[in-house]
Amino acid sequence: MSAQLSLKDFRFTTPLRVRWGEVDMQKVVFNPHYLTYADTAMGGYWRALAFPYESTLESLGGDLFVKKSTIEYFASARYDDLLNIGVKCQRIGNSSLTFQVGIFRGETLLTLVELIYVFANPKTARSMPLPTTAKKALKDFESRLPVTQITMGTWRDFQSRVTPLRMKVFVQEQGVLESLEIDEQDPLSLHVAVLNALGNCVATARLLPSIDAYSRIGRMAVERQLRGTGLGSEVLLALIEHARQRGDQSILLHAQLSAKGFYEKVGFKPHGDAFEEAGIAHIEMKLVLR
Repeated sequence: MSAQLSLKDFRFTTPLRVRWGEVDMQKVVFNPHYLTYADTAMGGYWRALAFPYESTLESLGGDLFVKKSTIEYFASARYDDLLNIGVKCQRIGNSSLTFQVGIFRGETLLTLVELIYVFANPKTARSMPLPTTAKKALKDFESRLPVTQITMGTWRDFQSRVTPLRMKVFVQEQGVLESLEIDEQDPLSLHVAVLNALGNCVATARLLPSIDAYSRIGRMAVERQLRGTGLGSEVLLALIEHARQRGDQSILLHAQLSAKGFYEKVGFKPHGDAFEEAGIAHIEMKLVLR
Protein backbone atom coordinates (compact mmCIF):
# COMPACT_ATOMS: atom_id res chain seq x y z
CA MET A 1 0.00 0.00 0.00
CA SER A 2 2.76 2.44 0.95
CA ALA A 3 4.64 1.90 -2.31
CA GLN A 4 1.49 2.99 -4.20
CA LEU A 5 1.68 6.51 -2.75
CA SER A 6 2.40 9.37 -5.13
CA LEU A 7 3.35 13.02 -4.60
CA LYS A 8 -0.29 13.94 -5.22
CA ASP A 9 -1.13 12.31 -1.88
CA PHE A 10 0.88 14.93 0.00
CA ARG A 11 -0.26 18.45 0.89
CA PHE A 12 3.20 20.02 0.70
CA THR A 13 6.12 19.12 -1.57
CA THR A 14 9.63 20.51 -1.92
CA PRO A 15 12.65 19.58 -4.09
CA LEU A 16 16.04 18.60 -2.67
CA ARG A 17 19.30 17.69 -4.41
CA VAL A 18 21.50 14.89 -2.95
CA ARG A 19 24.99 16.18 -2.17
CA TRP A 20 28.27 14.28 -2.37
CA GLY A 21 28.85 14.20 1.38
CA GLU A 22 25.54 12.40 1.94
CA VAL A 23 26.47 9.20 0.09
CA ASP A 24 28.65 6.21 0.98
CA MET A 25 31.27 4.31 -1.06
CA GLN A 26 28.51 2.72 -3.15
CA LYS A 27 27.24 6.24 -3.95
CA VAL A 28 23.91 5.62 -2.26
CA VAL A 29 22.59 7.87 0.52
CA PHE A 30 23.50 6.96 4.11
CA ASN A 31 20.33 5.82 5.86
CA PRO A 32 20.34 8.53 8.59
CA HIS A 33 20.23 11.30 5.96
CA TYR A 34 16.63 10.43 5.10
CA LEU A 35 15.62 11.73 8.51
CA THR A 36 17.51 14.94 7.76
CA TYR A 37 15.63 15.25 4.47
CA ALA A 38 12.33 14.74 6.31
CA ASP A 39 13.25 17.37 8.91
CA THR A 40 14.21 19.83 6.16
CA ALA A 41 10.84 19.28 4.48
CA MET A 42 9.04 19.82 7.80
CA GLY A 43 10.58 23.29 7.94
CA GLY A 44 9.05 24.01 4.55
CA TYR A 45 5.69 22.69 5.73
CA TRP A 46 5.60 25.20 8.60
CA ARG A 47 6.57 28.00 6.20
CA ALA A 48 3.73 27.01 3.87
CA LEU A 49 1.43 27.34 6.88
CA ALA A 50 2.81 30.89 7.37
CA PHE A 51 4.05 29.75 10.79
CA PRO A 52 7.57 31.05 11.55
CA TYR A 53 8.55 28.11 13.72
CA GLU A 54 10.19 29.65 16.77
CA SER A 55 7.88 32.63 17.27
CA THR A 56 4.80 30.51 16.54
CA LEU A 57 5.58 27.97 19.24
CA GLU A 58 6.43 30.79 21.62
CA SER A 59 3.01 32.35 21.01
CA LEU A 60 1.37 28.95 21.52
CA GLY A 61 3.16 28.59 24.85
CA GLY A 62 4.85 25.28 24.13
CA ASP A 63 7.26 23.36 21.95
CA LEU A 64 7.16 20.30 19.71
CA PHE A 65 9.28 17.29 20.67
CA VAL A 66 9.88 14.28 18.42
CA LYS A 67 8.43 11.28 20.22
CA LYS A 68 8.95 8.65 17.55
CA SER A 69 10.36 8.37 14.04
CA THR A 70 10.15 5.34 11.76
CA ILE A 71 11.55 4.80 8.25
CA GLU A 72 10.42 2.33 5.62
CA TYR A 73 12.85 1.83 2.73
CA PHE A 74 11.89 0.89 -0.83
CA ALA A 75 14.89 2.03 -2.92
CA SER A 76 18.06 4.09 -2.56
CA ALA A 77 18.77 7.69 -3.49
CA ARG A 78 22.11 8.36 -5.19
CA TYR A 79 24.50 11.27 -5.56
CA ASP A 80 23.04 14.23 -7.47
CA ASP A 81 19.53 12.78 -7.54
CA LEU A 82 16.81 15.42 -7.50
CA LEU A 83 14.39 14.28 -4.83
CA ASN A 84 10.88 15.52 -4.23
CA ILE A 85 9.71 15.34 -0.65
CA GLY A 86 6.04 15.32 0.28
CA VAL A 87 4.63 16.07 3.74
CA LYS A 88 1.15 15.63 5.13
CA CYS A 89 -0.30 15.78 8.62
CA GLN A 90 -1.82 12.34 9.03
CA ARG A 91 -3.28 12.62 12.50
CA ILE A 92 -4.03 15.42 14.98
CA GLY A 93 -4.39 14.20 18.54
CA ASN A 94 -4.99 16.02 21.80
CA SER A 95 -1.31 16.81 22.26
CA SER A 96 0.35 14.90 19.42
CA LEU A 97 0.82 15.32 15.69
CA THR A 98 1.64 12.53 13.27
CA PHE A 99 3.25 13.45 9.95
CA GLN A 100 3.97 11.27 6.95
CA VAL A 101 6.93 12.23 4.76
CA GLY A 102 7.39 10.60 1.37
CA ILE A 103 10.76 10.89 -0.40
CA PHE A 104 10.50 10.41 -4.16
CA ARG A 105 12.80 10.30 -7.17
CA GLY A 106 10.50 11.20 -10.01
CA GLU A 107 7.38 9.13 -9.38
CA THR A 108 9.26 6.41 -7.50
CA LEU A 109 8.78 6.31 -3.74
CA LEU A 110 12.19 5.72 -2.16
CA THR A 111 11.49 6.16 1.54
CA LEU A 112 8.49 6.71 3.76
CA VAL A 113 9.07 8.44 7.10
CA GLU A 114 6.60 8.75 9.95
CA LEU A 115 7.23 11.44 12.56
CA ILE A 116 5.24 11.74 15.78
CA TYR A 117 5.56 15.03 17.66
CA VAL A 118 4.25 15.86 21.12
CA PHE A 119 3.32 19.40 22.13
CA ALA A 120 4.79 20.01 25.56
CA ASN A 121 5.92 22.56 28.11
CA PRO A 122 9.45 23.58 27.00
CA LYS A 123 10.74 23.69 30.59
CA THR A 124 9.22 20.52 32.04
CA ALA A 125 8.80 18.57 28.75
CA ARG A 126 5.37 17.48 29.98
CA SER A 127 2.75 17.14 27.27
CA MET A 128 -0.15 19.57 27.12
CA PRO A 129 -3.10 20.06 24.78
CA LEU A 130 -2.33 21.57 21.41
CA PRO A 131 -4.23 24.88 21.11
CA THR A 132 -7.41 24.77 19.05
CA THR A 133 -6.19 27.53 16.74
CA ALA A 134 -3.17 25.45 15.72
CA LYS A 135 -5.31 22.35 15.14
CA LYS A 136 -7.70 24.32 12.96
CA ALA A 137 -4.83 25.78 10.93
CA LEU A 138 -3.46 22.30 10.24
CA LYS A 139 -6.88 20.95 9.27
CA ASP A 140 -7.55 23.92 6.99
CA PHE A 141 -4.16 23.60 5.34
CA GLU A 142 -4.62 19.87 4.71
CA SER A 143 -8.09 20.64 3.31
CA ARG A 144 -6.47 23.24 0.99
CA LEU A 145 -8.32 26.11 2.63
CA PRO A 146 -6.65 29.55 3.04
CA VAL A 147 -4.37 29.83 6.05
CA THR A 148 -3.63 33.55 5.70
CA GLN A 149 -5.79 36.64 5.46
CA ILE A 150 -4.83 39.95 3.86
CA THR A 151 -6.42 43.05 5.34
CA MET A 152 -6.10 46.82 4.91
CA GLY A 153 -6.81 49.66 7.28
CA THR A 154 -5.67 52.82 9.03
CA TRP A 155 -2.74 53.24 11.38
CA ARG A 156 -5.17 53.29 14.29
CA ASP A 157 -6.48 49.89 13.19
CA PHE A 158 -3.10 48.36 12.42
CA GLN A 159 -0.46 49.92 14.65
CA SER A 160 -0.51 47.16 17.25
CA ARG A 161 -0.42 44.44 14.57
CA VAL A 162 2.32 45.70 12.25
CA THR A 163 4.68 47.47 14.64
CA PRO A 164 6.19 44.27 16.19
CA LEU A 165 7.06 42.93 12.72
CA ARG A 166 8.50 46.24 11.52
CA MET A 167 10.62 46.54 14.66
CA LYS A 168 11.86 42.99 14.23
CA VAL A 169 12.80 43.46 10.55
CA PHE A 170 14.04 47.03 10.38
CA VAL A 171 15.37 47.72 13.88
CA GLN A 172 16.57 44.34 15.17
CA GLU A 173 17.56 42.73 11.88
CA GLN A 174 18.73 45.68 9.78
CA GLY A 175 19.91 48.07 12.48
CA VAL A 176 17.65 51.02 11.64
CA LEU A 177 17.25 53.45 14.53
CA GLU A 178 14.00 52.84 16.38
CA SER A 179 13.32 56.60 16.36
CA LEU A 180 13.27 56.52 12.53
CA GLU A 181 11.02 53.50 12.10
CA ILE A 182 7.67 55.01 13.20
CA ASP A 183 7.17 58.41 11.54
CA GLU A 184 4.61 61.11 10.81
CA GLN A 185 3.55 59.35 7.59
CA ASP A 186 2.11 56.33 9.38
CA PRO A 187 -1.14 58.02 10.53
CA LEU A 188 -1.67 59.32 6.98
CA SER A 189 -1.07 56.02 5.17
CA LEU A 190 -3.09 52.98 4.23
CA HIS A 191 -1.58 49.89 5.85
CA VAL A 192 -1.82 46.31 4.66
CA ALA A 193 -1.09 43.22 6.72
CA VAL A 194 -1.04 39.50 6.04
CA LEU A 195 -2.25 37.64 9.13
CA ASN A 196 -1.62 33.96 9.68
CA ALA A 197 -4.08 31.56 11.27
CA LEU A 198 -3.02 32.67 14.76
CA GLY A 199 -3.73 36.32 13.93
CA ASN A 200 -0.03 37.25 13.84
CA CYS A 201 1.17 39.75 11.22
CA VAL A 202 3.72 38.04 8.95
CA ALA A 203 3.93 40.63 6.15
CA THR A 204 3.13 44.33 5.92
CA ALA A 205 3.60 47.54 3.92
CA ARG A 206 2.06 50.99 3.65
CA LEU A 207 0.73 53.20 0.85
CA LEU A 208 1.20 56.93 1.37
CA PRO A 209 -1.41 59.49 0.26
CA SER A 210 -1.49 60.35 -3.43
CA ILE A 211 0.12 63.66 -4.43
CA ASP A 212 -0.55 64.86 -7.99
CA ALA A 213 -1.56 61.30 -8.97
CA TYR A 214 1.75 59.93 -7.63
CA SER A 215 1.80 57.54 -4.69
CA ARG A 216 4.55 55.91 -2.67
CA ILE A 217 4.88 52.47 -1.12
CA GLY A 218 7.11 51.91 1.90
CA ARG A 219 7.88 49.89 5.01
CA MET A 220 7.71 46.55 3.18
CA ALA A 221 8.46 43.87 5.76
CA VAL A 222 8.11 40.08 5.73
CA GLU A 223 8.89 37.69 8.57
CA ARG A 224 12.44 36.46 7.91
CA GLN A 225 11.60 32.73 7.89
CA LEU A 226 8.72 33.29 5.46
CA ARG A 227 10.55 35.22 2.75
CA GLY A 228 10.28 33.61 -0.64
CA THR A 229 6.83 32.16 0.06
CA GLY A 230 4.93 34.83 -1.89
CA LEU A 231 3.70 36.92 1.04
CA GLY A 232 5.70 39.97 -0.01
CA SER A 233 4.27 39.83 -3.52
CA GLU A 234 0.77 39.50 -2.10
CA VAL A 235 1.20 42.66 -0.04
CA LEU A 236 2.80 44.60 -2.89
CA LEU A 237 0.15 43.65 -5.47
CA ALA A 238 -2.66 44.56 -3.07
CA LEU A 239 -1.28 48.09 -2.66
CA ILE A 240 -0.64 48.47 -6.39
CA GLU A 241 -4.25 47.55 -7.11
CA HIS A 242 -5.53 49.99 -4.48
CA ALA A 243 -3.40 52.77 -6.00
CA ARG A 244 -4.71 51.93 -9.46
CA GLN A 245 -8.32 52.00 -8.30
CA ARG A 246 -7.96 55.40 -6.67
CA GLY A 247 -6.63 56.80 -9.93
CA ASP A 248 -2.91 57.08 -9.29
CA GLN A 249 -0.76 57.32 -12.40
CA SER A 250 2.46 55.93 -10.97
CA ILE A 251 4.03 54.58 -7.79
CA LEU A 252 7.45 55.39 -6.39
CA LEU A 253 9.35 53.49 -3.73
CA HIS A 254 12.81 53.38 -2.20
CA ALA A 255 14.00 49.80 -2.63
CA GLN A 256 16.93 48.33 -0.78
CA LEU A 257 19.43 47.29 -3.43
CA SER A 258 19.18 43.68 -2.27
CA ALA A 259 15.44 43.75 -3.07
CA LYS A 260 15.72 45.45 -6.47
CA GLY A 261 14.98 42.23 -8.38
CA PHE A 262 11.87 41.57 -6.29
CA TYR A 263 10.30 44.85 -7.38
CA GLU A 264 11.42 44.49 -11.00
CA LYS A 265 9.37 41.29 -11.26
CA VAL A 266 6.13 43.27 -10.93
CA GLY A 267 7.19 46.06 -13.28
CA PHE A 268 9.07 48.60 -11.17
CA LYS A 269 12.05 50.18 -12.93
CA PRO A 270 15.13 51.87 -11.41
CA HIS A 271 14.93 55.66 -11.36
CA GLY A 272 18.18 57.53 -10.73
CA ASP A 273 21.32 56.49 -8.89
CA ALA A 274 21.71 54.47 -5.69
CA PHE A 275 21.75 56.37 -2.40
CA GLU A 276 21.97 55.67 1.32
CA GLU A 277 18.92 55.81 3.57
CA ALA A 278 18.98 54.88 7.26
CA GLY A 279 22.47 53.48 6.67
CA ILE A 280 21.31 51.06 3.94
CA ALA A 281 21.91 51.31 0.17
CA HIS A 282 18.67 52.08 -1.70
CA ILE A 283 17.52 52.97 -5.18
CA GLU A 284 14.35 54.76 -6.21
CA MET A 285 12.05 52.67 -8.40
CA LYS A 286 8.96 53.62 -10.36
CA LEU A 287 5.91 51.77 -11.65
CA VAL A 288 3.74 53.49 -14.28
CA LEU A 289 0.09 52.58 -13.86
CA ARG A 290 -1.30 54.55 -16.80
